[in-house]
Amino acid sequence: MAARDEIVFEDFFPAMVDKLGAEGFMKELCNGFRLLMDGEKGMITVESLKRNLGLLGLQSMSDDELVCMVREGDLNGDGGLDEMEFCTLMFRLSPALMNSSRILLEEALVCEM
Repeated sequence: MAARDEIVFEDFFPAMVDKLGAEGFMKELCNGFRLLMDGEKGMITVESLKRNLGLLGLQSMSDDELVCMVREGDLNGDGGLDEMEFCTLMFRLSPALMNSSRILLEEALVCEM
């Protein structure tokens, strides 16, 4: 059983991929990015996450947790998450997707050709 303040992440991504396919799933991730991003900066920031915590059901997250989340995915060091960094972070947070990411990549590439 999880501690009272612990955030429990249930991995729904594999079921979403099964239902939507790789291309549909990637579109949904992109929609999620646009929902959470700061419209002026074009990226997800700590501030934009704070404004949208209710949409995610994560109202209890602290500022420190939000900073850590953004820092975890900020690969280029600009202080926010661009769309590619967001999608990469979402894959990294899903162990099942990490295991099947090669298959998803191949399927997406086939769709592009």
